[in-house]
Amino acid sequence: MKSEELRNIQSPLKEKYKADPASAVITLKAQGRLGENVSCSVETGKALREAGLHTATGGTGLLACSGDMLLEALVACAGVTLSAVAVSIGINIITGIVNAEGDLDFRGTLGVSKDAPVGFKEIRLNFNIDSNATDEQLAKLLQLTERYCVVLQTISNPCKIKSSFNKTEQ
Repeated sequence: MKSEELRNIQSPLKEKYKADPASAVITLKAQGRLGENVSCSVETGKALREAGLHTATGGTGLLACSGDMLLEALVACAGVTLSAVAVSIGINIITGIVNAEGDLDFRGTLGVSKDAPVGFKEIRLNFNIDSNATDEQLAKLLQLTERYCVVLQTISNPCKIKSSFNKTEQ
């Protein structure tokens, strides 16, 4: 996609959101159905993905781990954001690979140690880019990708989460 094409697509949206800020607020949704053997099937819009326990917590390794899915969401969002920013600022990316890895201490989630965190201790996001861009342009690309990546920003600056139960009758 060329910069002008992206600008033509996004300009009317930007104008709409400036004129009517409430129209920019969209509620995204996800749903999962609890399954057998400690699993939850999540509809991704394209397929059904069944998540289960990681092998470090007693899982078989046959089901997706939700921690892996979080990293995959980060990679997807960062990759799309990087691509859009590159198009917007005129950087040609010949090829690119986005990697994310994170460190978990499973003592936390298993309740073995109250000192061990539940969740990732550190996540590393890496871009391997083949481009003729200068080092300064690539630094700007990284800065803007980090700024506009929804998943990265949500992980870095957690939003408020409200949990609730709704009991259903059988």
